Amino acid sequence: MTAPAAPSGVPLMLTSLAAAGLAGYGVVLNNTSLIVGMTVLCAALTQRLGGLWRWLPIVVYALAFTASLALSKARPELWSLVGALALILGLGLLSIREGARGRETEWLRGTVQALEEGSVKLGEARDAESIIRAGIVILQNLKVAPHFALVAYRRGTPMILAARGAFEPFIEQPIVPGDNDSRSVQADHWVAEEVLALLKRPQRRAQLVVNIYGRATQHLGLILLTREDRDFGADEKSVVESFARFLGAQLGQVYAIRELRDANDLTLRALGAALEHRDDDTGGHTQRVVTLSLRLAARLGWDDERLKAVRWGAYLHDLGKIAVPDAILHKRGALDANERASMQRHATIGYDMLQDLHFLPAETLDLVRYHHERWDGGGYPSGLRGQDIPDAARLFSIIDVYDALVNARPYKPAWTRERSLQELRRQAGSQFDPQFVEAFLRMMSEQDDAKLVR
Repeated sequence: MTAPAAPSGVPLMLTSLAAAGLAGYGVVLNNTSLIVGMTVLCAALTQRLGGLWRWLPIVVYALAFTASLALSKARPELWSLVGALALILGLGLLSIREGARGRETEWLRGTVQALEEGSVKLGEARDAESIIRAGIVILQNLKVAPHFALVAYRRGTPMILAARGAFEPFIEQPIVPGDNDSRSVQADHWVAEEVLALLKRPQRRAQLVVNIYGRATQHLGLILLTREDRDFGADEKSVVESFARFLGAQLGQVYAIRELRDANDLTLRALGAALEHRDDDTGGHTQRVVTLSLRLAARLGWDDERLKAVRWGAYLHDLGKIAVPDAILHKRGALDANERASMQRHATIGYDMLQDLHFLPAETLDLVRYHHERWDGGGYPSGLRGQDIPDAARLFSIIDVYDALVNARPYKPAWTRERSLQELRRQAGSQFDPQFVEAFLRMMSEQDDAKLVR
């Protein structure tokens, strides 16, 4: 078994001690050149070791020079003393400079490591909250200041969304003008002033405020850092500003995606409302089925992405009826076989019409195509049975039928709430998923109980 290699610092220590020993031997020989040469060599070797080792050459030379004078018993010349003092001073300044350079190198190494690790976490973040959490960890790892806060705008009001140190007690606190004037909250420097004023003066003796900008110079917020001792250096400001630019790019991208999704949602909602005016004389069907579908999906523990898919599917579920003639759509009697076939085609027509909207999730498309399937396999357009019917379609079919029962249609009057719920219970296991029906009935029962309590 091979012995482990010695640490790289050990040979340097041994060599430095040997050089110091030779400098001492130079005293015995009364050889000034040997003393100075070994001292300089010792200085060159110990600079890499850092710490107290940097001061070894100064101590060695001072002792060697003093011992040399003592042994020679000669009165030292003025220039000899000046040279010795110059050498000691030079070694001291060299040690101080190298120490500062070592600290700077260590800080730069830590900064690079913090930014590298932080950039990975920022890249993995998928929403503004997780980006802000990752950002505050990066600031902490940069070790630029003990107190810092990230201020962003929530519904137009500046708030401290994340912080460390003395700013932490003020997280989620809105920032308002101290003099209650009407200055723009996102344009003036007063936001930073109000946030800094939250701390005691010694805690904010040194201050650094950096703006966060997203795309197209969109102002997203501020980073504020304070500390008690020294002012912030140019390198520290540069690092924080670089971090702020990266953070702003990430937040700007998330906000842009959010805006796009909001625009998609509004567009689909408007399309659903337009379709509703053609098919629903009473109005409100789309919003009602959206609300109930989301409540039931949330009760079943579905996540936000699935809730969005259900919401969009509820907006678009009857899109295909745009191709159904008015004579069939508004007929007040029973449909004949051909009319029924025409009506049933609306599910696949709507599905086909949505194929080019690539941002729609698969569950939205499934809901549009399969929301008229039955648990027992007797539905359309594919005759799917049981668990083969996609979850979103099984859930929505209950909501769609319930809303049709409790509201008047050209072919029927409105049923009472109790009669409609009883019908859903009767059709559980034949038309509807029995577990989803049970969850819906419990939800509606709890709603009734809540009304009684109020």
